[in-house]
Amino acid sequence: MRKENIHQPMEVVYKKIDRCPTQYAQHTFFQMTYVISGAGTLSLNGHEVDYNEGNLMLLNPNDRHIFHISSTTEFLHIRFQSQYIKEYRWKNIAYLECLLYYSSHLMGCIMRSDSDGTQVRRIVESLLQSIEENDLFNEELMTHYVNALIVIAARNISKIKPEHIKVNTDQRIQELINYVQSNICYPEKLTATAMAGAFGISSTYLGSYFKKQCGETLQHFIAGYRLRLIELRLQFSDMRINEIAAEFGFTDESHLNKFFKKHNKISLTAYRRSLVSQS
Repeated sequence: MRKENIHQPMEVVYKKIDRCPTQYAQHTFFQMTYVISGAGTLSLNGHEVDYNEGNLMLLNPNDRHIFHISSTTEFLHIRFQSQYIKEYRWKNIAYLECLLYYSSHLMGCIMRSDSDGTQVRRIVESLLQSIEENDLFNEELMTHYVNALIVIAARNISKIKPEHIKVNTDQRIQELINYVQSNICYPEKLTATAMAGAFGISSTYLGSYFKKQCGETLQHFIAGYRLRLIELRLQFSDMRINEIAAEFGFTDESHLNKFFKKHNKISLTAYRRSLVSQS
């Protein structure tokens, strides 16, 4: 299996392929792949899905994948490191990063909006033009195009309901989930009282409503979501434990470690050490 790295925060690569690669690849970075033309199958972490012209797919760090080419395919690969997401001044940085990581359970094209699909195609055309012309300020232009693609991708991922949420649920449950994701670093905004006030309903009704719609308590959902983000920090960043504690609103390292050990039955240090031994 090929291990691939990039040595800059972000890069855009055009490829035209008419035969299948000989082995699986695994990246240390995010990759958005747009299918300019052609068709085939993407094998991702043991699952397969067809791809066609106009599809936008997202591969997460460490995803095991290979493209099986049915007809000559033109790809535009937009690659960026996790640090690229962290350093850019997004309005909702934690929310955006988490959406990208949580796309790992999705297969195939992530686009859910036809109008966004049109925008993506235009941005891809602009990126291809920038690659060909290589004019003054091209790097700045390409950065803006890539950032727009990331935001569009995150917006479409956010439209895909988690599997355990009922199909016929009303819009409020998605608004609740969006609220949790947007405020995951601010524990004071995620208390039952604070959330009930934000949505203009009683805390008792809020709790029973969420459990009925999602099959788990609201606090369990919040804890699980926060835990997943912390695991991702330990796995894909070099942040110190005290920095992670500060980011997610824990009083100190000890408080964070107690939370982590309660849910994972292992300390933060032991968890990070186990990741190193597996690599």
